[in-house]
Amino acid sequence: MKKSKAPHTSSRQSTKIRKQSVSNKKAAHAATRKTALPGTVAKGKARKAELRHVPWRSVAIENLNPQLGLHFVVGQKIMLARVLLKKGCVVPEHSHPNEQVTYILEGALKFWIDGKEIVVNSGEVLTIPPNMPHKAEALEDTVDLDVFDPPRADWMNKTNAYLR
Repeated sequence: MKKSKAPHTSSRQSTKIRKQSVSNKKAAHAATRKTALPGTVAKGKARKAELRHVPWRSVAIENLNPQLGLHFVVGQKIMLARVLLKKGCVVPEHSHPNEQVTYILEGALKFWIDGKEIVVNSGEVLTIPPNMPHKAEALEDTVDLDVFDPPRADWMNKTNAYLR
């Protein structure tokens, strides 16, 4: 049986191909970063991981506007937010470099995302990749849990003007 040989590339060609691949990845990342809200990822030292037990009632609710309140708990690499939306509340279109998982505890949210309208009802989950523009509207009074990785720096330092 005759073995087929892969085409030979020189060390110089391999290096050039790797550099092009890295350059393409950096360019793609830079292009997507332009759509993200500034300040959504914390810079500097990472938080120390620690064991904590936090009852939601002990975390103050920040009323961002008459229809929207939120409070959150931040870990070393992840954030859990409890978002309270009154019927008709609109979260304007935005994007962020944080991956997001949304779980609806009560109520329903209608999302406009990736050219689609998606209704997420109580007991359902929506995953939103980083840098994907999205908008939402509460179809009824809604309690939603959002998980972000990494934590939303703009929420922690209160520079989330698009919600206020």
